[in-house]
Amino acid sequence: MIISSDTYIPFPRPLVYTTYRDNLVELVSYLQNVQQIEIKSRREEGGLVHLVNEWHGGGEIPTVARAIISEAMLSWTDFATWKESEFSTEWRIKTHAFTEAVHCAGKNRFLEKDGGTLIESRGELTIDTQQIKNVPQFLVGPVGRTVEDFLSKKIEPNLQQVGEGVRLYLQRVRS
Repeated sequence: MIISSDTYIPFPRPLVYTTYRDNLVELVSYLQNVQQIEIKSRREEGGLVHLVNEWHGGGEIPTVARAIISEAMLSWTDFATWKESEFSTEWRIKTHAFTEAVHCAGKNRFLEKDGGTLIESRGELTIDTQQIKNVPQFLVGPVGRTVEDFLSKKIEPNLQQVGEGVRLYLQRVRS
């Protein structure tokens, strides 16, 4: 499943880029499906910033998935490499549920547009149903489709909410 999200923020690209990268924890109050973000590591080398963040989400779980997904399982680890020279970040998400089955990765580009910044997020989410464990075989297909649909409906809005959170945060701190 393709992930695609564009968010326009009426602030300069360098400011938007560094705010998104460096102030993520401060944006949680603007993210309705995220309860907490924990910075696990940050390493800078050769113009790159490598970040590992753990996200703790929430929200409604589809009925068919409730038997195997709990609220506590709505967490994921985000591995991101930020390349300031290109105003981009490549990211990979490792879910804490169905870790072997879920593959999600992509790239965000921060583009100058109309005096502000367009955050262009592109990625892909796939579920390898053969890797779903502890589910009866006859339910693997439906559960895989439900998990993919559920995650895709969370990821794109979360990307948009982070962008919107950056905008609201910058409006607050710059006023």
